[in-house]
Amino acid sequence: MIVILRQNPDKTQLRGLMTWLESKGISVHTTVGAQQTILGLVGDTSQLDIDLISALDIVESVRRVQEPYKSANRKFHPQDSVIDVGGVKIGGGNVVKIAGPGAVESSEQICSLALTLKGAGADILWGGAFKSRTSPYSFQGLRAEGLGFLKEAKTASGLPLAAEIAESSQIDLFDGVDMLIVGGRNMRNYELLRALGKSSKPVLLKRAVSATYEELLMSAEYIMSSGNPNVVLCERGIRTFEPHTAFTMDISAAPVLKTLSHLPVMFDPSNASGKYDLVEPLALAAVAAGADGIIVTVHADPAHAMCDGPLSVKPDRFRGICEKIKTIKGR
Repeated sequence: MIVILRQNPDKTQLRGLMTWLESKGISVHTTVGAQQTILGLVGDTSQLDIDLISALDIVESVRRVQEPYKSANRKFHPQDSVIDVGGVKIGGGNVVKIAGPGAVESSEQICSLALTLKGAGADILWGGAFKSRTSPYSFQGLRAEGLGFLKEAKTASGLPLAAEIAESSQIDLFDGVDMLIVGGRNMRNYELLRALGKSSKPVLLKRAVSATYEELLMSAEYIMSSGNPNVVLCERGIRTFEPHTAFTMDISAAPVLKTLSHLPVMFDPSNASGKYDLVEPLALAAVAAGADGIIVTVHADPAHAMCDGPLSVKPDRFRGICEKIKTIKGR
């Protein structure tokens, strides 16, 4: 349920309404906009009398919300959210470019690449330290050591740092990381999502390959309902009947999710396609469709990458993508 207040509501009446709602076991999320204030009511609102609330002088209207996700719902928060990642703003008309290797291989590799990416147009550095792989025999990442190399690259380049977290027990290792990435395999790892909700760090939440829009938003709800509003949604491709690409990038995710939610939406064209030569057109299509940014896998020598070589673009191609994005956005 949402309660839309009249402009400049009487503070005494508002405090009385809030106290009464909380006494009924209802959590109240307040959104203050330029024109109106909205109270998002979360809990068992079936017991509340809409007519009674509507009769209050400070109340303009009351609406019931059918969707199960509340904090992520645009009806609760009409204005677009803008998420700050180490000084980089995701949302609000910006197109943020996150770039880095699928796996960190050495300190020299990631520090050198970070400096190159900054010059090419990257806004945020990322790299894989903990790798969730389909096969237990595949390279699993350098883990804590790799995370240390990423932090060195952050210091060397001055770029904010994003890195993927695999389980809640790892959270303390990510001190110094500006954004935590939840991979598609972990979109339904609810214990991890709850733990991330107790942190203030921004979270990039990737859509699972078989997840609906509502399921993605419900996973975001796990994080937000636990206290962390700093969530960015990410489309990384869904599984369809088409085998030519690794997955099918759902371009409609940008307009649909932006209709349903106030959260920023990014795209991962690298993992969606699985092919380096498709990354650029998919990235540009995502931006044209309204994406708030892209996350691209970049490697200086893809042929010898320890993982994700086939989907990695070289730094020069990434630079070209950044230049073409400026053309699409007109700046």
